[in-house]
Amino acid sequence: MRLKDKVAVITGSSRGMGRLIALSMAQEGAKIVVNGTTKEPVKEVVEEITKLGGYAVECIESVTTMKGGMRIVNTAIENYGKIDILINNAAITRDRTLLKMTEKEWDSVIDIDLKGVFTCTKAAINYMVEQKYGKIINVVSAAGKLGNVGQANYSAAKAGVIAFTKTCSRELGKHNITVNAVGPSHKTRMYDGVPEEVFKKMTASRSLRRMSEPREIPPIFIFLASEEASFITGQIIGVDGGLSF
Repeated sequence: MRLKDKVAVITGSSRGMGRLIALSMAQEGAKIVVNGTTKEPVKEVVEEITKLGGYAVECIESVTTMKGGMRIVNTAIENYGKIDILINNAAITRDRTLLKMTEKEWDSVIDIDLKGVFTCTKAAINYMVEQKYGKIINVVSAAGKLGNVGQANYSAAKAGVIAFTKTCSRELGKHNITVNAVGPSHKTRMYDGVPEEVFKKMTASRSLRRMSEPREIPPIFIFLASEEASFITGQIIGVDGGLSF
């Protein structure tokens, strides 16, 4: 129960890695705001958590606007009275080589993967600064450090999140708010459209020669959200089989 009575907002937590983080944090005692843009999967995660004896509420909202970010964070305030933890997990990919990439494919990724981190963080720190406490954990990618063919939009967004994380940690440390990022690497539904042979080339350089298993990822988020990591901020931590971080 390392997160007992803490309130965690997790964007993009209706599926995939976000769902696993939400379930794991609930099992550690946190009260969860499950966020996504499609009602049914969000509702299912809330029900999973409550059936396990945890606490969770839903928020069907996009992270792409300032109003959306505020509504997501305010869901925690309205239901639990505070926000202790923010996990900026919401992300998409729209893979295409730069020669063929459209403005819409660029903008949609930047809006969710980069601007969405800003909108929710901006909303959350209003409360975190006042209570003099907060844990913000962003999700980044090796693509943001190394680049990746066909992912100019995604790579640019994640590189922006890395820089945003480091800057926020410098600005917010005096308010007892830590800001870190996790760079996981495992095959999610974001890669469903990537041919298997291309996917193998993308991951061929990793030192451990395997991707992390989904179950191996939530523990680092729990650690960074706990009091055990009160001295850690401005760090980018890889859970990626030695790929880059």
